[in-house]
Amino acid sequence: MCEWFKGKSGYIVGFLGCFGIVALALAIQVHYQLEPCPLCISQRMIFMGLGLVFLLHAFVTPRSWLSGALLVVEVLTALGGVGVAIRHWWLQVHKDEIIADCGVGFDYMFENFPLKKALTLVFRGTGDCAAIDWTLLGLTLPQLGLISFVAFGSYAVFLFCVRRCNR
Repeated sequence: MCEWFKGKSGYIVGFLGCFGIVALALAIQVHYQLEPCPLCISQRMIFMGLGLVFLLHAFVTPRSWLSGALLVVEVLTALGGVGVAIRHWWLQVHKDEIIADCGVGFDYMFENFPLKKALTLVFRGTGDCAAIDWTLLGLTLPQLGLISFVAFGSYAVFLFCVRRCNR
């Protein structure tokens, strides 16, 4: 079984997993006619970025310095996703304490505000971010995202160790 993870295939699975989660989120959005909030979109972008780093890592020599650098990028990206997911979850838990204003859309923010202001608005969250529109086994989308980011970060470390330590 560990032989399978020594090659490129383990990183390809990470890439497919990250983009599979984004595809699943889009399918849920379309099927249930949900409008994603800025934090949902941010998590999707982080999953896609993480997936691209997994894909790049598949084509790097295991003992090169670049392999170690990509591991750091994978872990930091996953930790960034953890932070966004925790913030999103916190907004859902404290929805009664925040203003229920839906705010402006993600596209509007980046088209009409400077980047710093738009990012501030994205991470502040809106009434939309506090809404719980869909659950799976009692877990909200930010909770599922949090679990996924932790799993992908751990998976990156596992792949690195198996690929580098066992050669």
